[in-house]
Amino acid sequence: MDYEHSDRRLGDGLPTGIKILIAGGFGVGKTTLVGAVSETPPLRTEEVLTETGVGIDDLSGVEQKSTTTVAMDFGRITISDELVLYLFGTPGQDRFWFVWDELALGALGAVVLADTRRLADCFPSIDYFEGRGTPFIVAVNCFDGTQRYALHEVQQALNLDADVPVVLCDARQKESAKEVLITLLEHAMKLRESRN
Repeated sequence: MDYEHSDRRLGDGLPTGIKILIAGGFGVGKTTLVGAVSETPPLRTEEVLTETGVGIDDLSGVEQKSTTTVAMDFGRITISDELVLYLFGTPGQDRFWFVWDELALGALGAVVLADTRRLADCFPSIDYFEGRGTPFIVAVNCFDGTQRYALHEVQQALNLDADVPVVLCDARQKESAKEVLITLLEHAMKLRESRN
């Protein structure tokens, strides 16, 4: 099914499904966000970090991280009787990027999670979605004890177009994660309307 072009309910009253990607660098909170907002127990492909990743996985700022996503995270949230979001969390390390093209097929848009301690880690995600023409927003995950920056400062640091929304979030909190998804949906719909 091509979720990108699903503009109406499916036959027999089934809701329209929309595919959303949750992307960003290693350790930014993608698995946490999917788990916080999913109405079903999320599917996770987490594996324990091993010595094999030493020198490959940069744990700066996330030294306590002990697992990593190796394929995807998957969750679901029902917005209304007519609309269900399917959330696909992407792996954060470069060596798992071969999965991205498959995950991105048919996606309405993407949330790029950012950590201001490691802001450069979200550049590959931004470049990927810009290159594909996929609507995206940036959600700054506000980790405890991190310095806060104004949204325009983050937008400028990431060299984003002025129309790309940047929001603050706490990936652990369901309501915060919902607000991020609503912002993405509104942005994607606005872009779709401007193209028609």
